[in-house]
Order: sequence, then C-alpha cells, then structure tokens
Amino acid sequence: MASQLYHEGNRALQDAFGSRRIADRLEATTFRQAFTETDRSFIEGAGFFFLATADAEGRPDCSFKGGPPGFVRVTAPDELLFPDFDGNGMFKSLGNIRVNPAVGLLFIAMGAAPARLRVNGTARVLRDDPRRAGFVGAQLLVEVRARAIFPNCPRYIPSDGAPSPYLPQAGTPPTEPAWKSFETFRDAVPPRAPAPGIPDRPETRET
Repeated sequence: MASQLYHEGNRALQDAFGSRRIADRLEATTFRQAFTETDRSFIEGAGFFFLATADAEGRPDCSFKGGPPGFVRVTAPDELLFPDFDGNGMFKSLGNIRVNPAVGLLFIAMGAAPARLRVNGTARVLRDDPRRAGFVGAQLLVEVRARAIFPNCPRYIPSDGAPSPYLPQAGTPPTEPAWKSFETFRDAVPPRAPAPGIPDRPETRET
C-alpha cells in the first residue's frame, strides 16, 4: 500500500537507519485525516503553534503564531481556522499561502506532560468571511484543510525550563521513551546501530 506520509527521500533514510518498519507502524497507528476529540481539545487549548509555509519556488519559511487558548478552532472533521492579527506588515506566511497553499502546523505542549501534534494540509486566506467577527482583533482568517494529522514523540521537548532527560549525554546509555516498549511498537523498533552510507542527491551536497 502506498504511503500517505513518506516519499522517496524519507524512505532512503529509513532504509539507511533500518527504521522503515517502525515508520510504517507509526503511520498505520497514528496517521489520520480527521481530528479526534483529543486533537480538538489539544488544538483549541493551545496558546501558540508554529506555521511552516513555502513560496512559489518552494523556499521555506516558519513562523510563530500565538493567541489566547481557543484562537485556533477545529471547524470541521478535517478543517481548522485561525486568525491573523496585526503584525509587522510583511505577510511572509500568508503571502506564501496565496502562491503555495501547502502548509504544516506544529502544536507543542511543554511542562510536565509534553506533547506534539502535526497537521499538514492546504490553506487559504479569507478576508470577507463572516466568521472573522468571532475572533477579536482578527484582520484575516486562515482556513486549513488537513491532509495528514499525526502526533510526534515529545521526548526532546524541555520540561519546566529544564533540558529533556532524553537528550544524549556522553558516556551515558540513551534513555528510551516508553512508547518503544508498548506492545503495538516494540517488535518494529530497530536496534541502535551506526547507519551505513546514506544516499544523497548530488545537488544537495555542500562543497
């Protein structure tokens, strides 16, 4: 079955590191195209997220979007909506969306219960939408139609200002996250080993 998450670049690295099996297991168990109630609660409780966009030539940009909890709203099973507030007038992200609708959103919770949720899809910028009246201070709205919704392992997120305990340390065996021992995943987790030669596109190599 064709993957809805991975392309040949992902696959080349998965094969080099022996992680294709766990990557496929993660897609099979976590990938979705409709928001769950847990997703809705997490998204609508967030006070910020990161928005990745690219221009018409594919040159990327990443921005921080913040607001009061509830400023991002799940408005349909595969749709969310967020406001654009007055900023510096550059319109880097929203300008990119006008020429390239592909977007990636990353929601992060820090503290005692770190979590990450990724939403990839297509977006459009709305100006004369009646829903704008429901967002105090919104000059525009951005509507995102989700293509891929999936959580990520949060192990490297700082906790209460302290570095993550999972960060590699010299002379210390790595601490593995609990999910790798879950019955759903443990038979697919690859052993730790140096990766063999990793194929690369010649044009991406630095000289």
